[in-house]
Amino acid sequence: MLEAAAVFFATAAYGALHSLLAASRVKQWALARFGTPAKRAYRLVYNAVALLSFMPVLALLVLYPGEVLYRISLPWAALALAGQVAAMVLLAIGLLQTDPLSFLGFRQLVAGDRSEPPSLTVTGLYRWVRHPLYTAGLVLIWLTPVMTAGVLGLNLALTAYIAIGYRLEERRLVAEFGPAYLAYQERVPALLPRWKPLSESKTA
Repeated sequence: MLEAAAVFFATAAYGALHSLLAASRVKQWALARFGTPAKRAYRLVYNAVALLSFMPVLALLVLYPGEVLYRISLPWAALALAGQVAAMVLLAIGLLQTDPLSFLGFRQLVAGDRSEPPSLTVTGLYRWVRHPLYTAGLVLIWLTPVMTAGVLGLNLALTAYIAIGYRLEERRLVAEFGPAYLAYQERVPALLPRWKPLSESKTA
């Protein structure tokens, strides 16, 4: 299980870097140090660094996968794959229901100071859970039909990152949106959806 430990700690290091770069203090330092260019490019650079810094984790996973812990056979493997496809569709929908250009950083790069302030999204999938991207991500990683030691280490680290990261993100959202987000927290669960979503009348 050395492979699981290696991938786990590599992913944990990636998560720590990701969270550090998302911190308000780091953003404020970049703005003070580099001025307007930092404001325009920070989100795009942040995403690029996140993508590139995840490459070593994937390389480690490919080079040292470790032993196969279990392999789901048909027809259950087909159901697991269908669940993963559904999770990917939900990830795409959740991203599109916010502002994908702002999420990726292109809108800020082009608009600069003219970009509109972010708005709180409480419609669509966000009526069911506050963090649908995280929920779909958890479904995607844990429905893998073949579990190796390396994948187990990756999944455990990503799950821990989501469990910690969404709480840090919520602090930022409370600071940004104030009472509106506090009310949203009271009405909508974080990750596990209820049977009844937030009513349309309360999303206005």
